[in-house]
Amino acid sequence: MTERIPCKTEGCSATILPSTSDKTGGICMPCRQEQERKKQQAYIEQHRKTVNLYDGLTDQVDILKVMHAPRKYDPLIQYVPFPLSMEQLYISLSNQEAERMLKYTMEILAVNNESEAEEILLSLVCYRDDTISDALPELIQRGLFHNPILFKDAPQDIRDQLLERVIWDEDNRNHLLLVLGWIGDVKVIDQFREWQMRQPTWTEQLYVTPETYVLDGGWELTPNGERRDLVNPLCYAIRQSDQQYAGVTAETHARFLETSHLTCPWCNRKLKRLMVAANSHPALQYLDPQMENLQVITCDLCGGFSTIYMELDNDGVPIWSRYNQEPDYLPDIDDVNSSNEHPPSLVLSHEPQSPYYSAVWAMSQLNSQIGGHPSWVQDPEYPVCPCCERRMRFIGQIDYADFDEYAEGIYYMFICPKDRITATVYQQS
Repeated sequence: MTERIPCKTEGCSATILPSTSDKTGGICMPCRQEQERKKQQAYIEQHRKTVNLYDGLTDQVDILKVMHAPRKYDPLIQYVPFPLSMEQLYISLSNQEAERMLKYTMEILAVNNESEAEEILLSLVCYRDDTISDALPELIQRGLFHNPILFKDAPQDIRDQLLERVIWDEDNRNHLLLVLGWIGDVKVIDQFREWQMRQPTWTEQLYVTPETYVLDGGWELTPNGERRDLVNPLCYAIRQSDQQYAGVTAETHARFLETSHLTCPWCNRKLKRLMVAANSHPALQYLDPQMENLQVITCDLCGGFSTIYMELDNDGVPIWSRYNQEPDYLPDIDDVNSSNEHPPSLVLSHEPQSPYYSAVWAMSQLNSQIGGHPSWVQDPEYPVCPCCERRMRFIGQIDYADFDEYAEGIYYMFICPKDRITATVYQQS
């Protein structure tokens, strides 16, 4: 048996074959690879260039074009970031500049740059709530239906074309039903009502009934075939108080992420008060709750495994609901890191933002808000009120990253004003 030789690297306890030693100069392969890595890193640091692609650019449209343009990774190039985020630039565009961005989108679509074009269209629609009707025929021609929110303001001729197409386009039917849900006008409602009464033959190819798809657009079809909105189009951002964010000044109508005196009966930890807000705030008035303040409380541990309901008394004080059902599985409390004892201070913005700002979860890292459309990480999940058995209305959401910088996922808040019950749902990727 060949005797192995100790690696010459100080502190390394590995042994190697003589043949390996001859090739590596007496060190083991992991140490050899580490040497090569350090040499490569030293070379990169010595020869790396700093490149500012925005140098000399003052036109916001030109700056956004650079932001959207794909970049090939090169370890020898370090790009200087622009001082403002993409979201901030889109919000600050004038109407004329937004039209230029839409025109540029049509140009890059013409050369088959579909990914970049869709990214720009989503930014115009979500961050600004702009109408992009001119781009819709091209999206249809290319069969680009996987971002259904882009069609929310589709004109009648586009809507009618899509209503016809959903009948025969089996490959795109799921996305087309979502598209129609985002359009949601009277004719679309009539069509979903008809499908609700007489299920089409292709329903068996779907995972859910046709009318379930409209939830993605923020509404539901009632048993009577009427549209019932589940979201408030008036939307206010929730931001960390130390964030520099264009156009946002702090309001004092709400407080967030406080520790409640109540205890979770499942895990015995203190419940988390996600939000306490004055019902006089414009984003909450549509709920018409008959109380001064609205509190939404959950268990930040158990709420990740089950919908948590809280019942509100006449003064709006929440208590643990009798309707809560303990899930089959909860993590061992000893294996769970304690939540952030000093979460960042969150404030409510003074001015409203686009109701679709965070509607596409993958687009923005600024998801916390009151009102607007939820940032569904998975499928839409409007909880059903355990009393009246109607879907509960969306209040707002807290991004867990605002709760703990190392966390992910979103807590969604809902209420049934009639039965004075709140609910929280949690989703993560």
